[in-house]
Amino acid sequence: MLIRGPASVLSFPAFRQRFPWIGGDLQTLRSALRGGPGVAPDATATIRMSFPSSDGSDDVLQGALNSPAHPRDKPLIVLIHGLTGSENSTHMIVAAQEFLSRGHAVLRLNQRGAGPSRATCQGHYHAGRSDDLAGVIGQLPEVLTRYGVCLLAVSLGGNMLLKFLAEYPRFSQVKAAVAVCPPISLKAAQLRIMARRNTIYHRHLLNRMKREIQGSELIKERADEFLRRLTTVFDFDDQVVAPGNGFADASDYYRRCSALDLLEAVDTPTLIIHPADDPWVPVDPLLARIQSGSPAPNLSVLVPAHGGHVGSHGRGSDVPWYIACAALFFDRA
Repeated sequence: MLIRGPASVLSFPAFRQRFPWIGGDLQTLRSALRGGPGVAPDATATIRMSFPSSDGSDDVLQGALNSPAHPRDKPLIVLIHGLTGSENSTHMIVAAQEFLSRGHAVLRLNQRGAGPSRATCQGHYHAGRSDDLAGVIGQLPEVLTRYGVCLLAVSLGGNMLLKFLAEYPRFSQVKAAVAVCPPISLKAAQLRIMARRNTIYHRHLLNRMKREIQGSELIKERADEFLRRLTTVFDFDDQVVAPGNGFADASDYYRRCSALDLLEAVDTPTLIIHPADDPWVPVDPLLARIQSGSPAPNLSVLVPAHGGHVGSHGRGSDVPWYIACAALFFDRA
């Protein structure tokens, strides 16, 4: 297991795969195959939170706030989902349950147009919407942020989180952040998901993306036939995401929104967790960057040999290993 940066002094537990979830593919699929628990049993009733955007669009992001049964003087945990996710994604529920049990209040944020945010947004999230996260953090009431805020994001949300940290260092209440399997080179991630060995993943993901965008302002009056003609995630990014968000094309979107070249500007204590066998998002761009010695001094990287894409189902615990590592990192922030 490769550990670089200030967090190397922490005693992260070793990751050992749990049978039968052996290998990156089964680690990745485990949550989808098995599902997850319901809302954490030790949480009080969910409080709905709304965060109006400041870009003149009238879009309003939605979040689900839960408080622990036994609160402690601990930071608020903000959870950020990945592509085609929402507050009800398995990884969001599992993480919320664990942090609530540790005495944290937890906010499960729905990105623009995702989950409950779909009813109050015309626009849609993408890998570079760091302004949205800045708006949410800025609107959090002091009663929630008095002990600070820690951010945990997965996959596409992880790239957006890293971009936010580089562009908005002024939020003193943000104490620490963890990004899990972030596609910090969007082009490399696009090529990986479209590789022949990922044909089934690619088809599944593209279908979910199309379903999620139906009725959105991004496709407006265009007919279903338009979506049927999009046969790759590149097509989707090039003909839906890019023109709908002011980018010239998919390549321009990838270039302007990838966090890879922004890592040097991340000043907040931050941990990137990215298993080497992730079948969806290649870890190579991250490894090349840390080996060059250029990332920021407060940025740490944890690269286990196994764990898949936002999987990390290990022996001895039903809590994914990356959540246990994030909890340890947040406790020391």
